[in-house]
Amino acid sequence: MNFSPSSRVDLERFWRTIERSAEIGRGREGGLSRLALSDADKEIRDTFVAWCREAGLTVTVDQVGNIFGRRQGQDDSLPPVLVGSHLDTQENGGRFDGIVGVLGALEVVRTLNDLGHVTRRPLEIVNWTNEEGGRFSPPMTASGCFAGAYHVDWVHQRPSDDGTTLGAELRRIGYLGDAAVGGRDVDAYFELHIEQGPVLDAENVQVGVVTHAYSSHGFLVEFRGETAHTGPCAMERRRNALVAAARLLVAVDDLGWEYAATGGKATGARLVAWPNKAGILSDWAQAVCDVRHNNPDAAGVMAERVRRAVGEAAARTGCKAEILDHWDWGGMIFDPELVVGIRDQAMALGYTHRDLPSQAGHDAYFLARVCPTGMIFTPCRGGITHNNNELATREDLEPGLNVLLHSVVTRANR
Repeated sequence: MNFSPSSRVDLERFWRTIERSAEIGRGREGGLSRLALSDADKEIRDTFVAWCREAGLTVTVDQVGNIFGRRQGQDDSLPPVLVGSHLDTQENGGRFDGIVGVLGALEVVRTLNDLGHVTRRPLEIVNWTNEEGGRFSPPMTASGCFAGAYHVDWVHQRPSDDGTTLGAELRRIGYLGDAAVGGRDVDAYFELHIEQGPVLDAENVQVGVVTHAYSSHGFLVEFRGETAHTGPCAMERRRNALVAAARLLVAVDDLGWEYAATGGKATGARLVAWPNKAGILSDWAQAVCDVRHNNPDAAGVMAERVRRAVGEAAARTGCKAEILDHWDWGGMIFDPELVVGIRDQAMALGYTHRDLPSQAGHDAYFLARVCPTGMIFTPCRGGITHNNNELATREDLEPGLNVLLHSVVTRANR
């Protein structure tokens, strides 16, 4: 039987695959703690590679650990259609964020195998390394490298809190591949993802057609001061780097509240310091923060105010400050033709759907720099995510999976 408008994924098979993934790297009850390049990440990678080979895919791993499973097309010389997301999670992560996109891509291939349908263009399903940034900063590191935003050596040098580097951990778990990173033609990229927001669930809508992304700016800021005894050191002589970083993060949080009425958000996400002990001032601290807004101009103003807050925090505490890294993404990045195609597929399949923006970061943001890209959202209960209580049922996911299947096949058969 060939592919037809009535073709559907095997939902029970997909759900069994999701449940197997949920056994690897268990965290708090019901959730996952599968940090990038940890032993748990190695186990899910090994399992994913085995699933790809069982599905008849040719597996390659590039120099930053991205895993590609290729299904030949009728004309294998044509640029492939890529479909994927990520299998790593936050330290207190859920069972669906990213995972649905990778295993959904696998289910697309399995369904096509069942039907005996070979698309005109080759398909590649992909697991991107370190999307979450929960162990190595910044997030979306390896998809950014694929898109040319980062150099391979720079990615390998990303440090972790546990005293190692991304490159060293790739080597340790056996996923330091030899394939070149990016630099090749890609016809299109599709990513299926839980919404990570409450809209679809609250409105009882089955499919989200992602039209654009919130404009986002992130910062990694370092402060340097001087250690001193907390007792005899006079206030006017203190250069407490921890306080400088804390002042920045409070200023960022205040900025978020200032823009909240128009949908803006600003987050103080991380603060580390040394020595960070009682009785002594810290002479070093790092802070991570980000700002987001649906209006790119507003997001730009917010980002500039963060830069100003860095200088003010340093001046107020007598510390030196440096923005070590700055990343930005979002805007009107998704391909209009793919957006229309996804919407048309949802309509043809009889699913309720609505347009909406993406507010979280995704690997699709970087892929959009090098090829036409589209995203499909599924509901998640209450919009809870980056939390062990993240929940999506098989019924929540089925419409998005079928829209993904038909969208990918339509594109790949061009």
